[in-house]
Amino acid sequence: MPTASLSTATAPADAPAAGTSQLSIAVQFTLAGVVWGSSFLFMKIALGGISPAQVAWSRLVLGALALGLFVLLRREALPRQLKIWGHMTVLAVSFCVVPFLLFSWAQQHVTSGLASIYNATTPIMTAIMAGLLFRVEKLKRLQMAGIALGILGVVVIIGPWQGLDLSQSLVAQLAILGATACYGFSLAYMRRFVSSTGMSALMFSFLNIGIAAAIMLVLTPVLVLTPVQLDPWIVVSVILLGCLGTGVAYIWNQNTVRAWGPTRASTVTYITPLVGVVLGAIILGERLSWNEPVGALVVFLGILLAQNRLRLRRRRRNDEGADAAASAPPSSR
Repeated sequence: MPTASLSTATAPADAPAAGTSQLSIAVQFTLAGVVWGSSFLFMKIALGGISPAQVAWSRLVLGALALGLFVLLRREALPRQLKIWGHMTVLAVSFCVVPFLLFSWAQQHVTSGLASIYNATTPIMTAIMAGLLFRVEKLKRLQMAGIALGILGVVVIIGPWQGLDLSQSLVAQLAILGATACYGFSLAYMRRFVSSTGMSALMFSFLNIGIAAAIMLVLTPVLVLTPVQLDPWIVVSVILLGCLGTGVAYIWNQNTVRAWGPTRASTVTYITPLVGVVLGAIILGERLSWNEPVGALVVFLGILLAQNRLRLRRRRRNDEGADAAASAPPSSR
């Protein structure tokens, strides 16, 4: 990982972090998407020998250890304000503990590719939370239409015409939507309460994952003490999921959130479903129903509208046309 991201100073969520170039942010954004897209494969493989709670426990503990090593190497001091610890505890639960447990449990009943597709609803959830709950971003009518279109895309993915028998698969799909709602809540919460705390991206990530790991350690007697069946593939998957996906990638993501804002940063989920579906098909032999990619495309269109991107592009083309007309000779107007 670029060393510049480890020394990034805290900045407003919609401003580039000091000393971090836009190219560096774009690279970190892409790497986080690839790593998190691979995480669905890692979880699916790990579930072949350990329980969902053990998957969540392992990735958080390993992620905390990896981030803690970076903190020790950089000799960063922990924040002293109790308010910061309170906010970070909220985020530890909403951004890590609850969604990790939900995703791990749900992937027992859905493919890794489908889980990665549902993960793409995070920007829709973020727009709802940031605009309606925390009011850190003002939603316009076109953005509201995008949210509605994204919800329609989710309905297409679920495929209610196939029959809603409340099977484990449907419950698992709803559980994943609950997890992405947690992500949306957390990204908006970051923007509202911890965007100017003075913490580096590294310290923020360490506290986020570290507190979540501490919570899971406390819950060990209740959730984790069950038999395991390990093989090299499961061990490697858990290590990559924890150290890389729940460790280093969170620093990359925090740098992106600080530079681009929560809604734009959450578009990392454009990358994750592509990686997740491809890896699931190649390595696990998974297949998708026609409605799943179609619904994903509808969700992506909803995301573009919810983030006002289509309108911005149209306005930019209009402005360029006006500038060209203004600079043209009279005979050509």
